[in-house]
Amino acid sequence: MEEKSCKKDIKTWTILISQYGKSKLIGKALEVFENMKKCGFETDTTAYMMMIRVLCNADKGDLAMEFYKEMVEKEMSLDLNLYKMLLNCVAKSGDNNAVHLVADNMTRVSEIPEQEVYGYVLRSLCISGRIKEALELIRDLKKKELSLDPCYFEILIKGLCRADRIADALEILDIMKRRQLVSEKVYEIIINGHLRRNDLSKALDLFQSMKESGYLPTASTYTDLMQRLFRLKEYKKGCDLYNEMMEKGVEPDTVAIMAMVAGHVGQNRISEAWKVFNSMEERGIRPTWKAYLVFIKELGKVGRTDEIFRVLCEMEEAKIGIRDEIFCLAVSCMERSGEMDNVEKVKQMRRISELRSLTEEVSGSGFKGPELLLDLGDKHLEYERTDCHQVHSLSNAFNKQDMEEVLRILSSSKDWAIIEEGLERCNIKFTPELVLEILRKSSLHGKNALNFFSWVGKQAGYQHTSETYNMAIKISGCGKDFMNMRRLFYEMKRRGCLVSDAWAIMIMQYGRTGLTEIALRTFTEMKTDGFNPTTSTYKYLIISLCGRKGRKVDEAIKIFQEMIRSGYTPDKELLETYLGCLCEVGKLLEARNCAESLSKIGFSAPLSYSLYIRALCRAERLEEALEILDDVRTQQSSLDQHVYGSLVHALLRKGLFEQALAKVDSMKQASIHPTVHVYTSLIVHFFKERQTRSALGIFAKMEKEGCQPTTITYSAMIHGYMNMGKVADAWNVFHHMKINGPEPDFKTYSMFINCLCKASKSEEAMQLLSEMRNSGIVPSTVNFRTVFHGLNREGKQCLAQTVLQQKSALKSERKCSTLI
Repeated sequence: MEEKSCKKDIKTWTILISQYGKSKLIGKALEVFENMKKCGFETDTTAYMMMIRVLCNADKGDLAMEFYKEMVEKEMSLDLNLYKMLLNCVAKSGDNNAVHLVADNMTRVSEIPEQEVYGYVLRSLCISGRIKEALELIRDLKKKELSLDPCYFEILIKGLCRADRIADALEILDIMKRRQLVSEKVYEIIINGHLRRNDLSKALDLFQSMKESGYLPTASTYTDLMQRLFRLKEYKKGCDLYNEMMEKGVEPDTVAIMAMVAGHVGQNRISEAWKVFNSMEERGIRPTWKAYLVFIKELGKVGRTDEIFRVLCEMEEAKIGIRDEIFCLAVSCMERSGEMDNVEKVKQMRRISELRSLTEEVSGSGFKGPELLLDLGDKHLEYERTDCHQVHSLSNAFNKQDMEEVLRILSSSKDWAIIEEGLERCNIKFTPELVLEILRKSSLHGKNALNFFSWVGKQAGYQHTSETYNMAIKISGCGKDFMNMRRLFYEMKRRGCLVSDAWAIMIMQYGRTGLTEIALRTFTEMKTDGFNPTTSTYKYLIISLCGRKGRKVDEAIKIFQEMIRSGYTPDKELLETYLGCLCEVGKLLEARNCAESLSKIGFSAPLSYSLYIRALCRAERLEEALEILDDVRTQQSSLDQHVYGSLVHALLRKGLFEQALAKVDSMKQASIHPTVHVYTSLIVHFFKERQTRSALGIFAKMEKEGCQPTTITYSAMIHGYMNMGKVADAWNVFHHMKINGPEPDFKTYSMFINCLCKASKSEEAMQLLSEMRNSGIVPSTVNFRTVFHGLNREGKQCLAQTVLQQKSALKSERKCSTLI
């Protein structure tokens, strides 16, 4: 910008401060702030607040106070969150005068109620471990004859317990009892304090005293005690506590249920453990990956590898992504028990999981994240030999420090010569498992990852496996370096370790970029070379052919029919894509024939019709969808709630609001609860009609009825607010997602970027590009282009050039050049 004499504005300086702060470059941030003042800019509240936030995050309390004092002199004030952040920071540094100064300004300048301010001060002192000062504050409040809120005592007791001053905490408890200020939470804090000191008997005594005083323990209190009892092999007492919790109507959460599961497993009561685990769904709790991880860890402790395999299968069925640490843990447990057959099955599951991740990285290409049909357990499991050197079992156990060291070297420079020198110096024994993990974690840096792949392949005592080749092919394809992808493929072929997975990856990579002609040729070549297509191969190819880029509907029909003739069963996702494509292009006869033939391969009539009706709705063929619905009713077949959701959505898009509401009423009459799809469609409609209050009313209603909003719901609200010019409200929704979940995905970021640029807020959109990368989401070319054109339209050509530089830097990281 300076070279081209492009003037910076106050927002530009503030963005620079923010970026340096995120990178922990405090000196640079301070330098930018000073340069901003030297250039004649009057620092505004936003710049000061950004500087204070950066300094507080870096625990620079003294410097943060200097900037704060400048703000006070200029009659500027902070928002509540930044006040609390500053209080925590200066309390941690031990500057009591600064704490009181900030607190005084909160009441005097910002007019925050005194009672609230004292609560924030007390919490800051307790968090920073300054108990003496916290007690002095309580005494000062008593001298001022201010009424002490119960929450003050709760904060103080928590601080005392953290400082291992249980006796003092109990004295405060007695005071609270005399003033009738005690709550269940206070008991929970002190019981937890006893447990941290490993004093179970005192914790149980206080627990009993709590119940005798008429207080109902929380689920968290029960859980803490149960976990400690099970750890001390007091199985019966732990079970009694769980049963007592149930009898008293205390609703258990995931942690409480998993504590009981762990207790049962520890006693080798596996059937009881499964019974408790499955009770989560009955209570409307969806087990998380962490719950499954706990289950596997406990099963591993008692050597029940057969049950570990069952847990993995449950995760597959529940469509929960199995993380690498879970796979590694499962394999480690099975190898210790000598269960090599199950080890191979788990490795196969892991490979298929990696293939699934290929589609999840791609947005807008027609892939929705494949549900691969993997039949495990007692059924047949298709297994391809993946080790090209006849090694029957490779250990997944590798030194994590070695992996982190290599990743550090790979990300240390863009110059391969420097990286290679660092790799030569490190004394690490490379195994295929270690290399696979390094490639997976460095896949965003395509060039360095592939250079590493080439380098490690030349090291003495190391040979690539099919898995490492597959990952390298995947990285090449993601970077659209198809020449290198093909070169690696032929190298696999020469070394005799080519497997079906490699063909599937190549077909997917060609297909997702719209090169369906090449994908078809690859598919033909695969069969010519004697490899039988698998379910996943058929699926990726058909989805590619049905996508908008490189669509070839007639070929998709032929391949689909071939898949059925070969005895493979399409899954729900493939059917949705295939039927949707047929309906979009007007091949309704083929779509209906497909839906009616599904009963021959095991699909029920209601499910077949549901898929067909939803495809018609998405293709905006509402009349045909309603006609099919009438036929289904005549046959007395029941349809699922998603069909009604699709119909409501289609009716609203056509502007038929009354008919849409009638459909919602008919759902309720049929005892079908409206889905998040239905609620989201109504929210979109009301925002479109500029009826914000009605949209928010629907949102409140869905939350009240226990229907959790999804990323799509929040995205609809952001889009609605932006269309109405309410940018601040849109940002509030976005920040709510970042803090409380669900996390914004690629589509949310892309939509918000488009909206901000249309609203001439392209600098804010530029910040979103950085946030995307920080969240592990790679911005697309379209994202960069949108912000670039938006900045140019707003006359900010220098910032636009910065966006181009960011895009080029990202491209150079991902581009796969010729390997060394």
